[in-house]
Amino acid sequence: MEILKVSSRSAPNSVAGAISGVIRESGAVEIQAVGAGATNQAVKSIAIARGYLAPLGIDLICIPAFANISIDGEDRTAIKLICEKR
Repeated sequence: MEILKVSSRSAPNSVAGAISGVIRESGAVEIQAVGAGATNQAVKSIAIARGYLAPLGIDLICIPAFANISIDGEDRTAIKLICEKR
């Protein structure tokens, strides 16, 4: 499954386009966000992507989870948003 990493400076429309493209190709994508700002941008992106995919008959669902990741040798907890078409 492809992983898209979102930061607090990510443009939601651009991320939504990337989500839509991966969903159309493989049917599922994992989005990782660390921090409140990044999580906010990720959730906005998913909402926008739902709008992009709805006219194609694709219902996008999202399953939230936690992930332990390492950034510069430091362990962090990320929000993992698994998106799939239903």
